[in-house]
Amino acid sequence: MRKVSTVLIICAALFATGTVARAAPDHVDITWMSITNMHFELGAQRILADGYITRLPAENFYSGASGYGRTQRPLRPDEAAVQEVLDALGGKAAVNLLLTGHNHFDHSFDTGTWAKLTGSRVIGAATACLQTRAQGIPAERCTPVLGGEMFELEPGVHMYVIRWNHSGGPAQNPELHAPRELEALPVPDASGALHAGVLEDFPNGGGNRAYLFTVDGPQGRFSWFFQDSGSPVDLRDPVIVDGKNYGAPLDNLRAAMKKAGIGSVDLWIATGGRDLAALVLPVLKPKAYLPVHWDGLFSPFKAGPSAPYSDPELAPLLASAGVRLITPVQYMDKWRLDRAGIEPLENAAVKKALGFN
Repeated sequence: MRKVSTVLIICAALFATGTVARAAPDHVDITWMSITNMHFELGAQRILADGYITRLPAENFYSGASGYGRTQRPLRPDEAAVQEVLDALGGKAAVNLLLTGHNHFDHSFDTGTWAKLTGSRVIGAATACLQTRAQGIPAERCTPVLGGEMFELEPGVHMYVIRWNHSGGPAQNPELHAPRELEALPVPDASGALHAGVLEDFPNGGGNRAYLFTVDGPQGRFSWFFQDSGSPVDLRDPVIVDGKNYGAPLDNLRAAMKKAGIGSVDLWIATGGRDLAALVLPVLKPKAYLPVHWDGLFSPFKAGPSAPYSDPELAPLLASAGVRLITPVQYMDKWRLDRAGIEPLENAAVKKALGFN
């Protein structure tokens, strides 16, 4: 409890923008930036989750059932590509907090670059802190979380960290699924490049971290849950790392919702498909669902999604539960969530700056 309280106090001081009391924001603007890269704008908060813009070449990877275990050579983030996206979002002030759900290359490879370009703090697994240190970010700029923490980002805005799991399974792709943290600081080569394999410098970070947000706005509370991976295989089984039990993901979600004082959420941003949803829906009871991580890993970012979103098994399940499916079409699609629900926003200027229709 002492550790959680200390983290909360530190973050409240970090994100306060003045001494004058402010009302909690009445909405959050949400932008899907590809894969599980999300931008949340609410009040003074400009939060970037994951943020993988670099596209590493598929042929660089080999080993393991997934083929992503190891790499032929180390590589560096595409800083120019990250800077271009940052400029389109509005420049340095567009991001003041970085979250990592888990630490595979397609989620956290660019986190250190975003931190360098914006001066933002990082919250994520201990692995995220080691990765960003290897990319030149001071240790004090990263807050490691185990799950169970609560941050008051500003008055009325709370974020709950939930220990979660990664997709796949121990028999299907253990190198992706098994919860594993880095044991030491990665050592970049002379150019600053790292090995992006999931058995190298980019393991998942002890499974996953999911994030539950609640906002006590002037019209009432609204909330959303963000989860960038997950597997139904052991969603009800404890996440165990180095002999320590971090709880079963579903139990952890229940505990966070109880702590937050909510019985449902307004929006679930997620991946994992029908089988995972069948387990989570009765607990989370979302009003709407925004699917992410359906667009591939290796196509150039500026090419946009390679095919339209479609999940014919998940859609009927959502409909039967009365959950509205929000269908993303293009990178940088944007929505506003408030007490009344979620609706699309025009984001033409940002899309134009990046060459999207």
